[in-house]
Amino acid sequence: MGLRALIGPMVAGTITSTRLRDARRRQFEAGRVRAHRPHEVLYFHQVDDPWSTLTAQRLAAVAIQYGVTITPHLVSPPPGWAAPERERLQAYARRDAALIAPAYRLGFEGRSQPSPGEVHRAQLILQAAITSEWFFEAASVVGGALWSGQSLNTAEMAFGAAEPAAVLTALAAGDRLRERLGHYLGGTLYHAGEWYWGLDRLGDLETRLEALGCGHGPTGRPVAERTGVRLAQTAFAADSSTPALEFFLSFRSPYTWLAMDRTRALANHYGVALRLRFVLPMVMRGLPVPPTKRNYILRDCKREAERLDLPFGRVCDPVGRPVERGLAILHGAIATGHGPEFASSFLRGVFAEGVDAGSDRGLRRLVERAGLDWPQARVWMQDESWRAVAEENRQAMFNEDLWGVPSFRFGGLATWGQDRLWLVENAIIETLGGARQSGSATARKTMA
Repeated sequence: MGLRALIGPMVAGTITSTRLRDARRRQFEAGRVRAHRPHEVLYFHQVDDPWSTLTAQRLAAVAIQYGVTITPHLVSPPPGWAAPERERLQAYARRDAALIAPAYRLGFEGRSQPSPGEVHRAQLILQAAITSEWFFEAASVVGGALWSGQSLNTAEMAFGAAEPAAVLTALAAGDRLRERLGHYLGGTLYHAGEWYWGLDRLGDLETRLEALGCGHGPTGRPVAERTGVRLAQTAFAADSSTPALEFFLSFRSPYTWLAMDRTRALANHYGVALRLRFVLPMVMRGLPVPPTKRNYILRDCKREAERLDLPFGRVCDPVGRPVERGLAILHGAIATGHGPEFASSFLRGVFAEGVDAGSDRGLRRLVERAGLDWPQARVWMQDESWRAVAEENRQAMFNEDLWGVPSFRFGGLATWGQDRLWLVENAIIETLGGARQSGSATARKTMA
C-alpha cells in the first residue's frame, strides 16, 4: 500500500468525522450563548444564478419559522475552477430551476441569461434593499422580473437603487467573506461552521436549527418541503418500449456513490433497464478540484450519507491508475450483466471502507464481492477499449448540456446530481402511467 493510500483514508476520516463535527457544533453554540448572539445564518446571493433566485424566495419563511437572523450578502459568480463549462452551467441552471420550481411551489422563467447591464441594475436594487432590510421582498420581485425579461422599473421604484461604488464594495466584501469561510458558489447558506447549498440543502439547515431548539420543532412543516413521490407502490411496469435509465457515473465521484444503490433500487422497482455510462473523473480530464471544493464536497457527502443511511468517510482516493483499472473491469462486467454490482462494490470500497483499488489485493476484494472472477477481471484490465466508451459517454453527457456526475437520462429528461433522483422517478412514473393508459385505450378499442 502506497503512502497516499495509507494516509488518505485517515485524512478524509478526520474531515468527515461525526465526533469532531459535533464537537465543533457544541463549540459554536457555546460561543453564541456566551456572547448573547441570536442564531444567525449568512446567505450569499448571486444575482445571475437561477438557484439563488429560488433559494432567496424561501428564506423569509425560514427566518420566521425558526426565529433566526438571516444576513444576505451579494457575491460574484464562482471562479473558473469552481464552474467549468460556464455556459453549459448557466444553460443547465436555467433548465433545472424551471424543472424543480413547481415542486417547491415557486415560479421561475429563465428562457435566457440576463445581460450584464440587467444584472448590474438588479445588484443596485438588491444592495439598496439589503441596506433598508427589505432584501427578501426585493429578491422575489427582482428575480421574477430579471428572469422573465420584464422591466426592473417597478422594483427600483419600490426598493431604490444603491450607488455603483457601494455595489462594488459589497460584492468584494461578500466574495472575501465567502472565500474566508470556505465556499465558492452562490445560493449558499452558512451557519455555525457549516455550509448548505440552495434548496437541496435547505432541509438540512432546518434539521440543524430544529436540533438547536429553534422554531416549531420537528412537528412544524419544513420550509424546504417539496411535492413528489418516492418508490411509489404503483401497478405500472416497464415493457420493451420503455426507455432505459442512463446513469452517467465516475469512479472518483462521492456523489456517484450516494446515488449508486438508490439508482439501482429505482430501476429495479419499476422494472426499467439500467444502462451504466462511465466517464473519466474531471481531474483526469484536465479540470482541477482545489482543496476548498474537495473539503466542502467531503463534508456535504458525509451529511447526506447520514441522512440516506449510507456508510461514508474512509476515502482512499482512486484518482489515476485505480480508476483506470476499475473502469476497465466495469466495462467487462457490464458486458456480462454484472456492471451495477461491481460499480456498487468499487464505490463503497473507495468511499466508505478505505480500500486501495490501486493494489491487486484491494481490487480483488472489490471484484469478488461483486460476484466476479478475479482471473477474468485481470484479463479485462488488459483491454483498453473502455477508453473509447468513456469518451463516447462523455460526449453524450455534454450533448445534453450536462458536464458532471452523477447525471441521468430517461426519455426526454436529462438531469444532474443525486439530488434529482426524485425528478427521474417522476419521469418514470409519468412514462409508465402514460403507457398504461395508452395500452388500456387500445385494448378498449380492440374489444369494441
